[in-house]
Amino acid sequence: MNEVAQKVAESLLQIKAIKLQPKKPFTWASGWKSPIYCDNRVALSHPPIRTYIRQKLSELIQEEFGSVEMISGVATAGIPQGVLVAQDLGLPFTYVRGNSKDHGRENQIEGEVVSGQRAVVVEDLISTGKSSLKAVHALRAADCNVVGLVSIFTYGFAEAEANFTEAKCRHLSLCNYDDLLEVAAKHNYILNSDIEVLEQWRANPSEWSPE
Repeated sequence: MNEVAQKVAESLLQIKAIKLQPKKPFTWASGWKSPIYCDNRVALSHPPIRTYIRQKLSELIQEEFGSVEMISGVATAGIPQGVLVAQDLGLPFTYVRGNSKDHGRENQIEGEVVSGQRAVVVEDLISTGKSSLKAVHALRAADCNVVGLVSIFTYGFAEAEANFTEAKCRHLSLCNYDDLLEVAAKHNYILNSDIEVLEQWRANPSEWSPE
């Protein structure tokens, strides 16, 4: 685990943007039972953490993707993070809706897209990757050259890895699930005995249920 991953994990746990409840699981919108809930939008209310995340996402993009001409956020949680990064890098910004509007110009992509632009998509977190890749496909359909996607956090699901591989889209996160569990155990957010349960959930989240 690198210094950035550790700092991000510590920060998200500290402000309760990520909550771990192995004995009292959450229910996701998908219906999955989960011992973890992640809402990175909470970081927007904490300027020092918001600034650190913005800086590290910007650095990650510059180091890993080189010259980029546009930043795009995934609606809705990826929009504020994407705006902050675009402002930091002095780049144009767009965002991608889950679906096209049913009125007006019926846009799915908001903002100006120039054919052939090298773009990086910004997301707050990656679960299965489906909503993130829907944005990537929309940008590619608009003739954007999407070179990759960055996020604050990823669960590291095998399904997500397969989806990104199939889409030929490189994705990088500041922090992942393994980093989070290591930091959570170290700082007593969870008991060592909880780690096995949390790892079992990640291995098969759609079928997992608390005992």
